[in-house]
Amino acid sequence: MVRVPDKPEQTLGVREVAVALSGAPQPQSVGVLPLGKRLPACQTGTRPQANFAPHFFDNGVGSTNGNMALFSLPEDTPVGSHVYTLNGTDPEGDPISYHISFDPSARSVFSVDPNFGNITLVEELDREREDEIEAIISISDGLNLVAEKVTILVTDANDEAPSFIQEPYVVQVPEDIPTGSSIIKVHAVDKDTGSGGSVTYFLQNMHTTKFAMDRHSGVLRLRAGATLDYEKAQAHFVTVVAKDGGGRLRGADVVFSATTTVTVNVEDVQDMAPVFVGTPYYGYVYEDTLPGSEVLMVVAMDGDRGKPNQILYSLLNGSDGAFEINETSGVISVMQSPAQLRREVYELHVQVTEVSSAGIPAAQAMVPVTIRIVDLNNHPPTFYGESGPQNRFELSMYEHPPQGEILRGLKITVNDSDQGANAKFNLRLVGPGGIFRVVPLTVLNEAQVTIIVENSAAIDYEKFKVLTFKLLAIEVNTPEKFSSTADVVIQLLDTNDNVPKFTSHYYIARIPENAPGGSNVVAVTAVDPDTGPWGEVKYSIYGSGADPFLIHPSTGIIYTQPWASLDAEATARYNFYVKAEDMEGKYSLAEVFVTLLDVNDHYPQFGKSFQEKTMVLGTPVKIEATDQDADEPNNLVDYSITHAEPTNVFDIDTHTGEIRLKNSIRSLDALHNITPGGDFTWSLEVQAKDRGSPSFSTTALLKIDITDTEMLSRSPMAAFLMQTKDNPMKAVGVLAGIMAIIVAITVLISTATFWRNKKSNKVLPVRRVLRKRPSPAPRAVRIEWLKFRRTKAAAKFVLKEDPPNENCNNNSLGNTLPPKAPAPPPPPTMAPNMGTAHWTVPTVSGSLTPQQPQRSPKPKVGSPIQSALVSELRQKFEKKSVGNKAYF
Repeated sequence: MVRVPDKPEQTLGVREVAVALSGAPQPQSVGVLPLGKRLPACQTGTRPQANFAPHFFDNGVGSTNGNMALFSLPEDTPVGSHVYTLNGTDPEGDPISYHISFDPSARSVFSVDPNFGNITLVEELDREREDEIEAIISISDGLNLVAEKVTILVTDANDEAPSFIQEPYVVQVPEDIPTGSSIIKVHAVDKDTGSGGSVTYFLQNMHTTKFAMDRHSGVLRLRAGATLDYEKAQAHFVTVVAKDGGGRLRGADVVFSATTTVTVNVEDVQDMAPVFVGTPYYGYVYEDTLPGSEVLMVVAMDGDRGKPNQILYSLLNGSDGAFEINETSGVISVMQSPAQLRREVYELHVQVTEVSSAGIPAAQAMVPVTIRIVDLNNHPPTFYGESGPQNRFELSMYEHPPQGEILRGLKITVNDSDQGANAKFNLRLVGPGGIFRVVPLTVLNEAQVTIIVENSAAIDYEKFKVLTFKLLAIEVNTPEKFSSTADVVIQLLDTNDNVPKFTSHYYIARIPENAPGGSNVVAVTAVDPDTGPWGEVKYSIYGSGADPFLIHPSTGIIYTQPWASLDAEATARYNFYVKAEDMEGKYSLAEVFVTLLDVNDHYPQFGKSFQEKTMVLGTPVKIEATDQDADEPNNLVDYSITHAEPTNVFDIDTHTGEIRLKNSIRSLDALHNITPGGDFTWSLEVQAKDRGSPSFSTTALLKIDITDTEMLSRSPMAAFLMQTKDNPMKAVGVLAGIMAIIVAITVLISTATFWRNKKSNKVLPVRRVLRKRPSPAPRAVRIEWLKFRRTKAAAKFVLKEDPPNENCNNNSLGNTLPPKAPAPPPPPTMAPNMGTAHWTVPTVSGSLTPQQPQRSPKPKVGSPIQSALVSELRQKFEKKSVGNKAYF
């Protein structure tokens, strides 16, 4: 891009210039925007030199610097991240600056450092909302500005969770649906791409449900072998989980999921026979009953309660034309005058027939009905038991019976001996509401009273031991409104439906450490609302800290073992668990913390009752006592000087036990006059006293020698002895260490010598050593040198083997005769045998023949022969470092 002004002193307008530079690929849009700078005209009248525009580098795909060509950025890039670097150049080498801008209607997602071109993310990215970002990047040299429009691709990260659509999911399913049938299809979408956008389905409680889910299609099916039953459950609630395939988000692998609930409503189908309600049926015809009057009503209902069929009633036999039944209502009516009725009791058989919606008869059922002929209304309703009239009925039952259960232990019949309308009455249960209901509500003449459980949770033994109701029967259509009541008393029986519970989750106890065995520590209490054996709580303890304690199994009192000897100094705290359990194993736990209270039962103890210490002038000495009690203040020790002669020389730190001279005494001269005997030695009596109650104390005698630093510097040995005077074992330890080192070195040298001699105990070729005979050293010096260097010299004297054309013998430990040594000046005749020596000496010889091993006496240290040999060896070692030795 080149910008050339047309005239001097001209401000150029905005224009676009496209120039191909060296065949380089052209960006999408290039603009050269003059910055309003005036170019001065050349005073010579010549045309000003052209100023070329700067340009970006195009580093291609994958580069993090250049002109952002084909640049992409993950949507989970943190705000504030440095994501790219704009990079370009100016042909004239002028300083360049960078800029980035966005459409006014778009977000400003990036910012750029104008000097360095570093682009920073300033707003969060969201690929699902904006998968491409268009920006205009520009580069300027101060005169020309080149702008390019770039598109930044936002790549996906797994930041979206699946979302169910078309909720809620409610489906109606007949109860006879075949197993394995499809019920409903759920669908969830994930806005992510790739594996993060793939969705699989599964059920949350797949092992406890009748349904199965196709993990790929989302189709909910009835599990193989499972059936639906409207009479057991009218609805099922299935929780479906949709999970994506997972992906990367902010550097970690994440998986998102969502749940929805599918409501499966079960539709009833005709698979149950009709059921009569309020059986047995008894009816009464009074003497003043008119023909056509209602005697009683038979009530039947379809066993399929979801979609019940129409019920039709009919009389089969036994009426002799005296009674008829309404086929739709089940009402039995007398068709003749009571005076015309020939029997006192009529036994009728009523049949009910279900009629389908298509009008086809279906299931049937039959019930007997007894009708008595009675006189006028002169009797109130009466309750009967198994043995006759009864106004109190009692029943024992366990708490929390199933919902809808009939109290079969109550055999209650209600009867009104009148006939017709005088025998019609209502039943009502008076008492705590919502617990039971009575059936039937309306009775004609006589009916079996049925009491049904309505609220099982309210039948709780822990709330009510006895439930008392009034069963009220009151006539409906008579002016007398005769009525009667019967007490229904239900004795609830307890079940083990409660867990023993402690009054606290943890118990904290403190006992003194000197408490005797069998002492009570703490009482724990757990309550089981159940009664009888179920409410009996048995206590036990366990845990690593329970060994010193016992618990009474019935009272919950925790006490120490009879043999327990508690010691706060050894173990200050114990914690363990206490368990409350009923007879069926239901239990709860609580934690017990026992802290031993420290008792001041230890005296302070000095290391020694009599101590000697050396005090360097200006430096304190310390005496220390320890108290074995566990807690403060029992184990805190205070120090004091109880006796000193004279008393005005020393001070002692009450807390640390440091003893120092008083500030007025700063030299030995000041001490000389007040020292008993003038020998700078004092004897003090120091007391250590603890802070317990009662307090214990101990005293120790302390002998102090006082010196100064000048005396110690004169002799290191004196300094060492002075330092170890207070601790004699220190000096003994130092000496023992030195002796141990000497012994170890001796053992190592002896062992090495032994193994070398053992390996050399064989016949080897003769080695001839030629050397210049050294001048003899003084005998005394040789003897002393031999004493201290014998082992070292023998270890260093190692010969190399020659070819095996000559022979020699090396002596070993006591089993070979050593060769004769040449006589050194002054010449001893021959060296005695050294068969038991721990070192070997090679000798110069000719061809030697092996000799029979013979025991020779041990040479005396310092003999002339041994001194000569040692002298020769020593000279050989001294020359070894100067030149090579000749071996033949």
